[in-house]
Amino acid sequence: MRILSQRDTLSATVTGLTTGLIAWRILVFLGHALPLGIDPVVLVLLTPIAWAVGVQFGYFLGMFIRPFIQFGKFACIGFANAAVDFGVLYLLIGLTGLAAGIAYTVFKTISFSVATAHSYVWNKYWAFDAGSTSAGGRELASFLGVSVASLLVNVGVASLVVALRPGSVPATSWAGVSAVAGSALALIFSFTGFRVFVFRKK
Repeated sequence: MRILSQRDTLSATVTGLTTGLIAWRILVFLGHALPLGIDPVVLVLLTPIAWAVGVQFGYFLGMFIRPFIQFGKFACIGFANAAVDFGVLYLLIGLTGLAAGIAYTVFKTISFSVATAHSYVWNKYWAFDAGSTSAGGRELASFLGVSVASLLVNVGVASLVVALRPGSVPATSWAGVSAVAGSALALIFSFTGFRVFVFRKK
């Protein structure tokens, strides 16, 4: 079975730290703790370890179903992208105090776009190991096409869910629930699209 390389370890650590740091700060912003009252700062320490274990588990599953070799890395990147997405979203909400309506849709579009740039770099050079491909414009155009489809799914679903907020739930908390729903469906779209249309190797 393939084991983590130095590059895998470094990449899992960086994407894990990104995810852990942003998740910690969002939970502090929302005034939430982890289950059992655990301080969310532990995410900064535990997430990089979890990411390394996830990539290794992907290698294990890849012995039986080959796409899992890439999916372990893709999942780590996907969670890091979600953290970047939510981080930018909550930064904009925190700066403006707006968490609903057209402002939310605009903020969600901005946050998803920043996360998309993050996604391209990590997926090309780590998950799909396509840094040496020379497809150039075709690859970028395909990536943007898949990303736009994912953006429409992500923002559309998130905006729909945020509009259905129960009155008893704070708008800032429900904004995160809405973002999770949008990101979950966008993850399915993007992995399939990136693997089949963007970073495929000849």
